[in-house]
Amino acid sequence: MKEATGELNMTVVTVVAIAAIGAFFYAFVWPAIQGSIQQSTRCANSVNCTCDGDTCQCSYYEDDGTISTEKITCPNQSGVSNK
Repeated sequence: MKEATGELNMTVVTVVAIAAIGAFFYAFVWPAIQGSIQQSTRCANSVNCTCDGDTCQCSYYEDDGTISTEKITCPNQSGVSNK
């Protein structure tokens, strides 16, 4: 009986540890990944860029097709400065 109780305790510890890792990922890691994906998508849809060195300040197309009023910072892919 002691062996069965020990195995049950290890199962509970394992399930709790997996749940804790999942909660940490969902609370801290996933938002960073999601933000990075959004930033990359916005830079891919960028227009009206003003570049200076390695970065550009750009507007981007919103989901509804309008151009955003917010400026984002994107990497300068062309290497051309126009400031």
